[in-house]
Amino acid sequence: MGDTQRSQTISTQNHKIVKQVTHNTDSVKPGQDDGPPLLVGEVSLNNIAMQAKKNPDMIFTSLAHRINLSLLKEGFRRLKKGKSSGVDGKTANEYAENLDQNLYNLYRRLKKGQYTAIPVKRIWIEKEKGKQRPIGIPAIEDKIVQKAVEMILSKIFETDFYDFSHGFRPKHSQHMAIKELRDNCIRTNTNWVVSADITGLFDNIDHGHLRKFIKQRVNDGGILRLIGKWLNAGVMEDGKYYSTESGTPQGGVISPILSNIFLHNVLDDWFVTQVQPRMKGRSFLIRFADDYVAGFELESDAIKALGAMGKRFMRFGLELHPEKTKLIRFTKPSGKNGKLNQPGTFDYLGFTIYKGLSRRGTWVIKSKTARKRQARFKRMVWTWCKRNRHQSLKEQYIMLCSKLRGHYQYFGLIGNYEAIAKVRHFMVRVWKFWLGRRSHKGKVSFIDLVTKYPLPKPRIVQKI
Repeated sequence: MGDTQRSQTISTQNHKIVKQVTHNTDSVKPGQDDGPPLLVGEVSLNNIAMQAKKNPDMIFTSLAHRINLSLLKEGFRRLKKGKSSGVDGKTANEYAENLDQNLYNLYRRLKKGQYTAIPVKRIWIEKEKGKQRPIGIPAIEDKIVQKAVEMILSKIFETDFYDFSHGFRPKHSQHMAIKELRDNCIRTNTNWVVSADITGLFDNIDHGHLRKFIKQRVNDGGILRLIGKWLNAGVMEDGKYYSTESGTPQGGVISPILSNIFLHNVLDDWFVTQVQPRMKGRSFLIRFADDYVAGFELESDAIKALGAMGKRFMRFGLELHPEKTKLIRFTKPSGKNGKLNQPGTFDYLGFTIYKGLSRRGTWVIKSKTARKRQARFKRMVWTWCKRNRHQSLKEQYIMLCSKLRGHYQYFGLIGNYEAIAKVRHFMVRVWKFWLGRRSHKGKVSFIDLVTKYPLPKPRIVQKI
């Protein structure tokens, strides 16, 4: 398919790289692990992207050999280096102490077919109302190989994905999704909105359907076997092993691209090719991972599409969350000052989307921090100040400033100044409250605290 000759060339280059690395298969010298840093890998991956874009129907059958030492090293570099360890007990920092040797040994096992996926370590974190959410921590080597495969798959499938899909993609973000949502509501004269959430997407993706979707573009036995190993690796919790018959690896680096491939076929492409042509009015779709919004000009279209969505997801083993999926009237208010027929509001990506009056007196679409997200941040601040009140004032100040700047970075949208200002005011009060309970000597002076340790002032960061 035009890829055979290129595959042989890269394979020869990889063979030369391995010979340059070491003459003794048990050791490797730093700096000799992968030949030219990433020249071969980047060029070959960019060639894949060009072919995928030029030939939308092309099926890639020779990709596994591209997982060379350069790609593994780049995969490790792009990983988030947390302190947590998987079932293997190794952290990223510990693995990096002998990185060249470790990567070379991993590369050898991959080439010989001796690589095995380790079960994911599962832990639980608390959510609102006493609920818990499972978090997966894969082994470090599984993360590295998954990242390498993800880099390859992204080059191919990124050319297929629609621009309205923003989750876990390069050059996409939550803020882009919010901006596109507002722009589309205006462009299509949206009067009705379907705000939807897919129940347990990452835990319920059907493996059979997923493999079928992947094979539409990638039918390489080596890549498919690696994905199969991760899908069937299972999880370890409190020393007990649990098999996984559905879903993608918890916390796996490969999970976002797999979920995007799945939903691209189940939802995105179906909406564009099957739903929109049947609508009488204008419509649009915005998706970020398993959270999406569909806008419609006509109520009849919105009702029809929502019913079709439920049936579509059931066909592929998924379902819409009954409480988080809603049909909302989003028409322009009527009456004096818009007091009649007030439109509904909906939450999306931590923001409440609503219609309000601009300074010029016209109705516009606005965004403000959702109540749940603001309450969550306040609880976090309260708990942190309580648990860390005996640290030095300077240490507390540095950390609280960091938390507040992070809040501004995400929620600092135009029109949301009042909400982030309230959060800062709350943080100052809570900090003073818990500092005053460090001892029996009395309360901390509010004026001294504000003067010596002024927290960052609210500011609009995202100009969208």
